[in-house]
Amino acid sequence: MKPRPPRKAVTALLALATAVSLGVVAMPSAQAEDPRPPFYEPPASLPAANGDVVRSEASEYYLDPLKAIKVDAHVNRVMYRSTDGRGEPVAVTGTVITPKSAWPGGGERPVIGYAPGTQGIDDKCAPSRQLAHGTEYEGLFVKGLLARGYAVAMTDYEGLGTPGTHTYVNREVSGNALIDVVRAAQRLPEADLPDDGPVAITGYSQGGGAAASAAELAPEYAPELDLKGVSAGAVPADLAKTAGKLDNSLYSAFLGYSLAGLAAGYDLDLAPYLNDKGEKFLADVGKECTVQAVLKFPFLKSQDFTEDGRPLADYLGEEPFKTIVDEQRIGERAPKAPVLVTHSRLDDVIPYEVGRDMAASWCERGAENVEFATLATPTHVGGAIESFPRVFLWLESRFADKAPSSDCGSLG
Repeated sequence: MKPRPPRKAVTALLALATAVSLGVVAMPSAQAEDPRPPFYEPPASLPAANGDVVRSEASEYYLDPLKAIKVDAHVNRVMYRSTDGRGEPVAVTGTVITPKSAWPGGGERPVIGYAPGTQGIDDKCAPSRQLAHGTEYEGLFVKGLLARGYAVAMTDYEGLGTPGTHTYVNREVSGNALIDVVRAAQRLPEADLPDDGPVAITGYSQGGGAAASAAELAPEYAPELDLKGVSAGAVPADLAKTAGKLDNSLYSAFLGYSLAGLAAGYDLDLAPYLNDKGEKFLADVGKECTVQAVLKFPFLKSQDFTEDGRPLADYLGEEPFKTIVDEQRIGERAPKAPVLVTHSRLDDVIPYEVGRDMAASWCERGAENVEFATLATPTHVGGAIESFPRVFLWLESRFADKAPSSDCGSLG
């Protein structure tokens, strides 16, 4: 039996997540006005293969912005090669974390590809920077994985930290970046990990979308990975249905992130669609990381930002938006690895039906091991709190090679 996180750590995690959800903790973003550090500037040419390490450096990992609680692990910031939306090589950054203690289980130490949830789209919001400054709100969740002996490879995603706009909620590039940070971890000498050892992937919210995308892409994009399973929580699998939920909500900022990220991924000029107020909102929200953005831009109506006074969701059924949004839909390709999908029935950000329909679609397309967990805790953040202990146990079963459960018979 692998050791579980101490009760005090779980209690602290719940307290922090609850504080964030209520807007009580306004965590400072990492070096708010600093220019991009030299580490994040890509070289003129990239290595030959996806997942190859461009450069790495020792880093740090704190659980609090006062830097009072330092995680005792081997922490390395990495830049690695991945693939952008045009199929071209792109430099992406991330963090590889290996526990200092020996792996307590059988076989080789597993690597968890960790897809962070919404961080923001400004370079300062990159998880590799926020971990080092104690401002990464998922830091305790990552610590829970390390406590079980797993190594963690956490991506920053395309354009988050590195030049260019972060391609927020772009399905394929998110999945690519997540898969390739795992490859980078396996190839990084300082991480001391097996190059063909067991792998799992996990993520929630934006991270759930990246994890679910990686599950779909892995059979062709990374067939060499020994992928034991993928857990994906609160997946924004259908952006058209999610957009309406975000409008005029506590999380209105996420709608701005989505618009900016999709426009960046497809070189879409938004000027014909946004009025001056809309352009200012997009510029302002793009400067703030998640917690600050939620506090500064709640309950905004997107109809106030458009030239013709229609809400942004109305545009998503029209070109050029329709094709772009359709290409982001997750659930069209069946994963081969076992998957766990979690979603709160009372999620206030991503509709419960979106996650359930994705899981059902996977089953219809031939996936054999799709477990779908309906959660009861209200709100999006509450769903994350309830989800993570379940994810820990599910991952433990995957690495123990226990037979996975499937709910495909009841999802139709």
